[in-house]
Amino acid sequence: AETLVDYEPPLPTVVRGMDGEIVHSYARERRVQLQFQDLPRPLINAYLAAEDKTFWSHGGIDLGGFVGAVFDYVSKIGSGERAVGGSTITQQVAKNILVGDEYSIARKLREMLLASRIEGVLGKKEILELYLNEIPLGRRSFGVQAASRAYFDKDVGDLQLHESAFLAILPKAPERYGKAENREQAITRRNFVLDQMVENNFAEARAAEDAKAMPLSLITQRPEAKSADAGYFLEEVRRRLLDRYGEKAEDGPYSVYAGGLWVRTSLDME
Repeated sequence: AETLVDYEPPLPTVVRGMDGEIVHSYARERRVQLQFQDLPRPLINAYLAAEDKTFWSHGGIDLGGFVGAVFDYVSKIGSGERAVGGSTITQQVAKNILVGDEYSIARKLREMLLASRIEGVLGKKEILELYLNEIPLGRRSFGVQAASRAYFDKDVGDLQLHESAFLAILPKAPERYGKAENREQAITRRNFVLDQMVENNFAEARAAEDAKAMPLSLITQRPEAKSADAGYFLEEVRRRLLDRYGEKAEDGPYSVYAGGLWVRTSLDME
C-alpha cells in the first residue's frame, strides 16, 4: 500500500517542433492527471453517489455492501453471471493499481486487506484523486479528464450536472454505455445516479430533474489533436527514443509509452 504514496502513472511522450509547438504524442491510452483541487465538486459527488456513498466515513471497507456482494455471489454460483462487486472506492484503487481484476474470492480478500492499509497511508482526498485519475472509463480513456474529453470534448470544469452523472455510470460498464445502441440503458442508469445524488444531499432536486431531461449528447469520436504531416520523421524520432529509453515502464523511468517525456525536435511544420 505504501507504494501508492509515490505512485507514478504511465504517461505519454509529447513531441514539439523547432518552434516549441506540440506536433505529436506517442500514447496507447488517454490519460490526463488532475490534482484534487481541480476536480469539480458535482463530479466528485456523482461518483460518490454511484459508487461509494459512505466514502468519507468508512475505513476502506463498507461492510453492508460487502455482505450484499457475498449473498449475490452465492446466489449466482453456477449461473455464469458475474456477481456485483460491492467495492468501495478505496477497494477499487487497490484493484485498479495493485491487485488486478481476477474474478475470485482470493482477489476480493486481497483487495479488502489492501483497502484498509491504503486508508492508513493516504488521506481521503489523495485516494479520491488516485481513483478519479486512474479509473478506466472506456474509449481508451483513464481518468475523468480524459473521459470528459473523449465523450463530450470538454474539460471537467465545463461539465454540466447530467454529463458528470453520465461519467459516474461508466465504471460499472465502461465499454457499454458509450455506444449508441445502449443509449436508453445509459439514460436510465444516469438518471438513477441523479436520484441518488438528491437522496444523499449531493444535488438539489430541481437541478437533478432538469438534468434528467437532458439528452446524452455524446460525441461520436473525440477530435484528435493536430498532428504534423511528417510520419517518417516522427517514426524515426520514436525509434531513436525506444533505443535510448525503452518502450514500457519496466524498461526504465523515461520510457516512451509511460515516462511522460517532453521531446524537442528540429521539425519545421511549414
